[in-house]
Amino acid sequence: MRYPILLAALLPATLAAQTPAPIDAVDPMIGTGGEGHTFPGATAPFGMVQLSPDTDTRCEIRACYSHAAGYRYEDPTIQGFSHTHFSGAGHSDLGDVLVMPAAGTRVDLDPGDPKQPGTGYRSRFDHKTETAHPGYYAVTLADSKVRAELTAGTRIGVHRYTFPAGQAAHLLIDLRSSLYSYPGKVLWSGLHLRPDGVLTGFRETRGWAPGRKLYFAMRFSAPLADHAFVDREEKVLYKGFPGPGRGSDVLAEKLGRALEARLDFGVLNAPLEVKVALSGVDENAALANLASEAGDFDAVRARTTAAWEKALGAVAIDAPAPIRTSVYTALYHALLAPSVWSDADGRYRGPDDQVHQAKGFTFRSTFSLWDTFRAEHPLLTLVQPEQTTADVVQSLVASQQVSPDGILPVWQFAGRETWCMIGYHAVPVIADAYLKGLRGFDADAALAAMVASADHRSYGGLGDYIDRGYVPIDKEPEAASKTVEYAFDDWSIARMARAMGKTAIADRFEKRAGNWRNSFDAKSGWLRARLSTGAFRSPFDPTAINYGSDYTEGNAWQYSWFVPQDEAGLIAVLGGDAKTVAKLDAMFDFDMTKVDYSHAEDIAGLIGQYIHGNEPSHHVAYLYDYAGAPWRTQARLKQIVDSQYKPTPDGLGGNDDLGQMSAWLVFTALGFYPVAPGSNQYVIGRPFVSRAVMNLPNGKRFTVVADGLSDAHPYVGAVTLNGTPLTRSFVTDAEIRGGGELRFTMAAAPNTAWGSGKASRPFSMSVR
Repeated sequence: MRYPILLAALLPATLAAQTPAPIDAVDPMIGTGGEGHTFPGATAPFGMVQLSPDTDTRCEIRACYSHAAGYRYEDPTIQGFSHTHFSGAGHSDLGDVLVMPAAGTRVDLDPGDPKQPGTGYRSRFDHKTETAHPGYYAVTLADSKVRAELTAGTRIGVHRYTFPAGQAAHLLIDLRSSLYSYPGKVLWSGLHLRPDGVLTGFRETRGWAPGRKLYFAMRFSAPLADHAFVDREEKVLYKGFPGPGRGSDVLAEKLGRALEARLDFGVLNAPLEVKVALSGVDENAALANLASEAGDFDAVRARTTAAWEKALGAVAIDAPAPIRTSVYTALYHALLAPSVWSDADGRYRGPDDQVHQAKGFTFRSTFSLWDTFRAEHPLLTLVQPEQTTADVVQSLVASQQVSPDGILPVWQFAGRETWCMIGYHAVPVIADAYLKGLRGFDADAALAAMVASADHRSYGGLGDYIDRGYVPIDKEPEAASKTVEYAFDDWSIARMARAMGKTAIADRFEKRAGNWRNSFDAKSGWLRARLSTGAFRSPFDPTAINYGSDYTEGNAWQYSWFVPQDEAGLIAVLGGDAKTVAKLDAMFDFDMTKVDYSHAEDIAGLIGQYIHGNEPSHHVAYLYDYAGAPWRTQARLKQIVDSQYKPTPDGLGGNDDLGQMSAWLVFTALGFYPVAPGSNQYVIGRPFVSRAVMNLPNGKRFTVVADGLSDAHPYVGAVTLNGTPLTRSFVTDAEIRGGGELRFTMAAAPNTAWGSGKASRPFSMSVR
């Protein structure tokens, strides 16, 4: 059992002696079943490489939703091990450079049918042979009896295969294989065998992100005895040395759209190690990345283990084993993205498909911003070194500056824009960082990029939004959702501009931040889509969920609460505290027996009309605080945590969305949540751990203590901050960063007086 120095320093000696290290509490299998869409394989914190098993890559278009991460716990076979994966996305892609070992005399070129063992190169496996830890994964392939081990560095993945004694060792490299695959996805690919035995290659794909280019370099611990390259479209096999090389730098090559390589090593007397580096620039850059992280499998694993111990050691948690495992795994999942995309020399391929040089920062990509602006990015500002946030902001701004569309990333990966989801939610990520005092980026350039995105009239109905104050549904789908999400983003621009002394910008966007009222029907009490005429669209059903309708992956029940910047204004429109609390209760208690959402694949984790598996609901349980009833927040949070999180493969109530579901749990377990990023406030809920010590990037420590916490004591009886009674239902970012102690006294019955006064409530822009 490992005890990092950091953990031992943060916890009392007796506790440190009894509590497993954070890295040992993480279970990467959580979320690999059910609707979690996570992967169990090896990766470093924010690593470019996510080396993980794929159990099925045959799915097409939307049918691939269940296999968005490549691996699904319920599947009986493994097709191979590929190097790129999303953690918990609601969309699939990646699964690049699939590697599968084979033993003996036969090497299949097709994966085969998972229902018919032995029909291809895929293999059966048993979960009893699997091991998954941060930075390490292993499994025994039942059909070939090969023991497969995986680890990863920042830009490399390392395989180690132990073959049965006396049997010849082979590897199959399949460049056809992809998640979210369909005919014609691979536009072009290449394989190049170099004189020193290194295999390099590339492929360009037309998937979720169009025209994505990826290059790789692969070095082996044993020399090749033979090899074969084949383009399955040509049906012509190229085999053997020396091959049609392009001079002394290439011994053999093959170009095509359906490439595979068979690599033969003969009978080995030691495990075969395969080190693979990726790059978005070119094959030589992949070779340089390969050289940048020295060492064999064990050395790379040791470095990555140390990196995970340091990253996870940002929070020391004392709690019963099940919740402790869930929370530490959530922290682990929150530290997987935004992933590194620039090479060791700082070069990267940007949204304009050109190569750029990052100067003074590491370019990050994999931005699921519609999801992650809510809690994932605010969490990173607290648990990661401040350079991480500076990298994120500089990457966002650098992307905008070379984007052909001149807008900040919306849903970007591998430097490419997908235009998935709505809003311009890079804006609150930048504003939240700046308002918290984090620097290391050009604030003027960042603000200019934010304003340019918010004024990009051709994007998502923004022209009408600017002119009318709302997005009309007869001109733009999902108009009700877009109106309120744009308004929140505008508010965050106003906040940052005012802090920078840019009064004219602040005034303009603060006015736009009130546009949520233009789509809110005060008579019915619902957020509704409006026509160009100004009329609300009819007929209207607040329970209706249909993609491409008035709302984005939701309905009026979820989106009528999305006014994070002005919940007090919303409460006034709804008729006051009592009516707001009653409507919130009605949402959670809604009878769902007569409602069918089976047609909507992203709707999971339902509690009445509250949908925890989808992000528009994530702040809703905390809104009781704004209506003077924090005890109702406390009760709802227990209902959510108990039903939506558990330390099992199906332990996530919805897809993790690059860490957002997980970040929600980390914050909630600590007792507070960032309802409105950019407000510099965290709304108090209730803790789910007995004690937590946050080791902050500035060297300070902030401790959360929950005296008497148990299922029999689910309510907050009293709160103190640094020994002084705290009667308000929020803490500030400055109070947390300043270090100290937030202590909860838990109770069996609710304290209906605590936090109920008007002056005790969290920030709203309409309350001065």
